[in-house]
Amino acid sequence: MRGGGLYACGFAITFVVLEAGSFIEDFKEIGLLLDGEVVAFILNFIIDSFQNTIQAFMWPVFVVQLASPWGAIALGLAFWLFPVYLKKPIEAWLFSDAAESEKPTDPDQRQSPKV
Repeated sequence: MRGGGLYACGFAITFVVLEAGSFIEDFKEIGLLLDGEVVAFILNFIIDSFQNTIQAFMWPVFVVQLASPWGAIALGLAFWLFPVYLKKPIEAWLFSDAAESEKPTDPDQRQSPKV
């Protein structure tokens, strides 16, 4: 079994969305680079990325707060249905090259083990 399931997917999606928003906000402050405040710009970017990581770990809280009590119900259903319907297709998509590399290429390895 690979991957972390729904929680890992939720983290990744939340992190990407937060980083995109942070990147857009940082792009608006591009004038700092032109004013010679490169260090301040880089520090702001690092701090924003750290905050985004912490917030991404808390993504289930945001889902529950989105529409209480329906957010909690939807989250519970998602944790129940994700491994049944979505985990295998996502793993097949993510690890398709790993599955091919694990196939034996030696003809002696293809034979079933002798007992």
